[in-house]
Amino acid sequence: MVTTVERPVLVVVPALNEADCIRAVVGEIRTALPAADVLVVDDGSTDATAARARAAGALVASLPYNLGVGGAIRLGYRYAAARDYHAVVQIDADGQHDPRYAHALLDRLDAGADLVIGARFAGEGDYAVAGPRRWAMVVLGTVLSWLSGTRLTDVTSGMRAASRPLVEVFAVQYPVEYLGDTVETLAMAARRGFRVRQVPVAMRTRAGGRPSQRPLRACLYLVRVLLAVLLALIRR
Repeated sequence: MVTTVERPVLVVVPALNEADCIRAVVGEIRTALPAADVLVVDDGSTDATAARARAAGALVASLPYNLGVGGAIRLGYRYAAARDYHAVVQIDADGQHDPRYAHALLDRLDAGADLVIGARFAGEGDYAVAGPRRWAMVVLGTVLSWLSGTRLTDVTSGMRAASRPLVEVFAVQYPVEYLGDTVETLAMAARRGFRVRQVPVAMRTRAGGRPSQRPLRACLYLVRVLLAVLLALIRR
């Protein structure tokens, strides 16, 4: 069997104003996956994100204005589909995702999975959330575990790996709205019969930049994620 180590892998890093940490993130990825290509999608940044990503050795695609994380990742999947990459790994630009776990995600793809989630709440590390966000994760985890036929503990994690067949789907249909890049893509993959699995990962605190969602908007998290799941389930 030819593994992902022997076939081209693209690491997609969506980035918005992450100049403070993008160089270190790209450096970590290149150390962990020296054979992979790294594509930083600069999502309309107004700082030096693109220049510092290039200086670190990454490929850079700069969007003329901010599309949001879903739009940035879709561009990455289109790039991967057009250039025949065997797999795509998604890693955030803020330093929370440890690229050393990418091997575990790719190994799970080689074992037959199509979408592998790096799960924060699966026994690795001490990352924790509370309040409405945690309640939402529990409800979503229950629904999406049922839909995918396997236990999922972290359905909003942005650290993921996708197989070539799923890359082709995401290149065309990757959702761009809020939460679509995590919740809806998982539901989309499961409904189409793709095999969804997770591996435990430890995540770190944000190394720089600022979250895309402000605290007041985060208060609406529970309602919005549940609506996102409902839309994902009823869409054709």
